[in-house]
Amino acid sequence: MTRLEKIVKIVSERRKIEVNELSERLDVSKVTIRKDLDQLETKGILHREHGYAVLNSEDDLNYRLAVNYDLKKRIAKEAAKEISDNDVVLIESGSTCALLAEELANNRENVTIITNSNFIASHIRRSETINIVLLGGEYQKRSQVSTGILTEKAVSHFYCDKMFVGIDGIDKDRGFTSLDLRRAETARAMAAQADELIILTDATKFKNKGLVRFFPFSEVTKIYTDKRIQSEMRKFLKEEEIELITV
Repeated sequence: MTRLEKIVKIVSERRKIEVNELSERLDVSKVTIRKDLDQLETKGILHREHGYAVLNSEDDLNYRLAVNYDLKKRIAKEAAKEISDNDVVLIESGSTCALLAEELANNRENVTIITNSNFIASHIRRSETINIVLLGGEYQKRSQVSTGILTEKAVSHFYCDKMFVGIDGIDKDRGFTSLDLRRAETARAMAAQADELIILTDATKFKNKGLVRFFPFSEVTKIYTDKRIQSEMRKFLKEEEIELITV
């Protein structure tokens, strides 16, 4: 775990911590910690406040990025092995998907990312090695994604080998689930333009049941998650012939 990842882990656990305490816990100078915090603040993961490092509001997408950050980062790094230089991929919204895009921006050349997520496009906007195709449509302010018929029409002009998506839950009778109907409809239209549908999620989502059906099990090729996934769920996914990769 890098020092930046350690800082995010500590701040996400404490929500607010003095810069001096961070310096002592990580055994580096306060100047170094301030430089690290500047980087994390630029990314929008946290902010500084009168000598403290503070986690963003729960309504902020960057807050979700910070929760279980080191775990999501490992999932994203493992999933990035699916993608080579010069590939074209579809990436839907979600915090782990945003970290996948970041991993590609830092470690791949000339990858094209097609996404409906303004958050992801903004998150990696400084990268000179990634091409971004941002799908337009009806803008959802809270999730910072485009949805609806315009987004679906735009994505119909593309074809990709792989699409990566996050989930909100799972229902053994209905499949993978989402909390947002419009987002789910748009994501299904995006998935229709890819050969493989790959889910990125931390294992806590397998304990949830989302509001609406997202994808049937038959459409999902692989899942990247963490080792906390329960043995019963491992067995179930194997029976559904979905490849499971854990970190």
